[in-house]
Amino acid sequence: MKGPLFYSKILLFGEYGIIRDSKGLSIPYNFYNGALKRDANPSEEAIKSNENLKHFVSYLETLQSEQSELVTFDLASLKNDVETGMFFDSSIPQGYGVGSSGALVAAIYDKYAQNKITVLENLTREKLLKLKNIFAQMESFFHGKSSGLDPLNSYLSIPILINSKDNIEATGIPTQSLAGSGAVFLIDSGIVGETAPMVNIFMENLKDQGFRKMLKSQFIKHTDACVENFLGGDMKSLFANTKKLSKVVLNHFKPMIPEQFHSIWQKGIDTNDYYLKLCGSGGGGYILGFTQDLEKARISLKDYKLEVVYQF
Repeated sequence: MKGPLFYSKILLFGEYGIIRDSKGLSIPYNFYNGALKRDANPSEEAIKSNENLKHFVSYLETLQSEQSELVTFDLASLKNDVETGMFFDSSIPQGYGVGSSGALVAAIYDKYAQNKITVLENLTREKLLKLKNIFAQMESFFHGKSSGLDPLNSYLSIPILINSKDNIEATGIPTQSLAGSGAVFLIDSGIVGETAPMVNIFMENLKDQGFRKMLKSQFIKHTDACVENFLGGDMKSLFANTKKLSKVVLNHFKPMIPEQFHSIWQKGIDTNDYYLKLCGSGGGGYILGFTQDLEKARISLKDYKLEVVYQF
């Protein structure tokens, strides 16, 4: 048995900012995916995944009993499938900021939720918000606190524009041009990131008035501008604003950037060959890069393998 595939995602803009109502833009990333599966001879990974699913099922039972108006599942089938060895077969790296738990949540909702909202119906803002709320509750099992955006993106497999916490919409993004020299890319930091500790650092920083002021006057301002530039196809402004955003992150989000990347981050700002930003909560995993000249960026970052996400 193998269920439908659910893809990874990339939050191009909005990490941390969306907690404070900045704009955000999330796109599916089809390079990685996962599906629910059963195997006659399960691997060690599969057995581990099955164990994790057992804990997740207990969590969903509690969620359903406490918030039955939010979501109900066919728990009998889900329990039976998990007891008989079902696991999540995934190529999505965990702790890399590309939505590994989001894809699992989407797969479980798709197969076991009752009265589910489907991709085929008219996705009004109300329906998108309802889905996001359901997914936020489901995914908080993995992170302690979730916005619900990763599973939403994985479930719908379409770009999602976050205008504010209560205002999200499906959106189109400018068509890729594979001949273009500009690109969005990923660099593998080689370190697994943990979401919860990074979010805790951020929440702790929010107690500081100066940090809150910087967040509003710089971080959120540049993030919102980047989203608008990207969707509007204004690449010249996009790079000017991404540079500003990259600087703010280096100055104020240092703990979220692995130490060996501090100088490479600064080098991009100094040379304009590329600009780096966090991919997800940071602390490891992938780092997101933007460049107007992919070849230049490749030479400048020759010690790293660049994984191109989007070309323009």
